[in-house]
Amino acid sequence: MADELYVGIDVGGTSVKIGVMTKEGDVVAKAGVPTPPLVDEAGYTAVTDGVKSMLESAGVDASLLKGIGLAVPCPVPADGNISVIANLSLNLLGVHDALQASFPGVYVGFLNDANAAAMGELWRGAGAGYNSLVLVTLGTGIGAGVVCDGKVLAGANGAAGELGHVIVNPAESRQCGCGRHGCLEQYASATGIVNSYRMECEKRGSEPVELSGPSDSRSVFEALVVGDEAARAAVDTMAGALGFELANAACSFDPEVFVLGGGVSASAEHYLDRVTEVFKKMTLSCCADTPITVASLGNDAGMLGAAYYAVANA
Repeated sequence: MADELYVGIDVGGTSVKIGVMTKEGDVVAKAGVPTPPLVDEAGYTAVTDGVKSMLESAGVDASLLKGIGLAVPCPVPADGNISVIANLSLNLLGVHDALQASFPGVYVGFLNDANAAAMGELWRGAGAGYNSLVLVTLGTGIGAGVVCDGKVLAGANGAAGELGHVIVNPAESRQCGCGRHGCLEQYASATGIVNSYRMECEKRGSEPVELSGPSDSRSVFEALVVGDEAARAAVDTMAGALGFELANAACSFDPEVFVLGGGVSASAEHYLDRVTEVFKKMTLSCCADTPITVASLGNDAGMLGAAYYAVANA
């Protein structure tokens, strides 16, 4: 058994993933619990009890625990000052104090969930062996995490790397959920792909395939495979917007690798070549060979990244 252990906690919308691991990133044990309302003692206790249960089930002595990292769905300032974070559904100070009370002397730190996923991929995933990367998570919305010289780039307000809300089409008339127009999220997220597909069907007077919901991009990719021209146009729009944004991100961050994660990345075979083509055409020549690859850690990326944050800061 290792002489030092760390816990990574990824607070998601429906579940909290908890993992116990060594300082090298080897997972000793992991589990998930339904996400409780983290605003009162009952919610805090659910998290601390989850950690205790995990340690017990793994047969781990709690005295070996050196640090706990939490990935949370909100911006976290670079200095880690959680007292300035206003989130009605998440009291980080309460969670912090409960963990400190349950594990005295153990480091407890927080970082944004997209940044945690980026750190996880850098540590043990598709970014292993690199020192810098940009992770773009393509899901219902779009998140991103930026790592430079092995450290998360959080920004003064914890909002660095919000690539989903970088404008890629100033002429767009439709409004993004953020209130602006032409954001990457309107084209390259699962919801954006579905919206583009519906618009292309309407333009062509064709009937869209049956969709299970507003973010069912998988059905759009399946339609593309069988020759649906509206689906092809929607995916081309998505790939063009994403390639354009990565080209700009290369000029801003100059990472060693771009990593695509999130549910939409599972269909990368249908758009990655086009993304790369647009990227190479639009970016600076010195950045044109930056690889664009797919994340490998799946739902464990945030948990691993949170643990790594604890390893680096404990």
